[in-house]
Amino acid sequence: MTAATITSTTPRLAEIAKSLADRPEEWLHRVRLSADGRWYERLHQDADHEVWLISWLPGQATGFHDHGESEGAFTVVLGSLEEREPGETRTVEAGQSWAFGVDYVHDVRNASGAPAVSVHVYSPPLSTMRRYEQTGEGLVEVAVEQTEDW
Repeated sequence: MTAATITSTTPRLAEIAKSLADRPEEWLHRVRLSADGRWYERLHQDADHEVWLISWLPGQATGFHDHGESEGAFTVVLGSLEEREPGETRTVEAGQSWAFGVDYVHDVRNASGAPAVSVHVYSPPLSTMRRYEQTGEGLVEVAVEQTEDW
């Protein structure tokens, strides 16, 4: 599935991410860097959407995953992130956003040599994420995570 699954809700999520990214005084003091893996903190959750702040050291990545029944968007605040879907890779730079619809499978990684920080918004709030591995025959689902797993 591609980002073409975007609905009328998705641009609003990108606007929320960009708006919060433009107000670092509200969240910058929370950012941590961890050599053990991506650091993340939920900044907001209501019935409509949730907002996550994520930091990335060079080389840290999500691996291929989807967001269950949630649409999403993220804005890079510091550095750059590489956003990959099968067959396509793009770089999202500081100040830029990327949005996607339900069932979109991607891998996000810090392929640069410097830390990165991003703001992510999902609607409805995440309840399930599926993890995938890329094989010679395409993506294969290898795990399902529920809210309580993160």
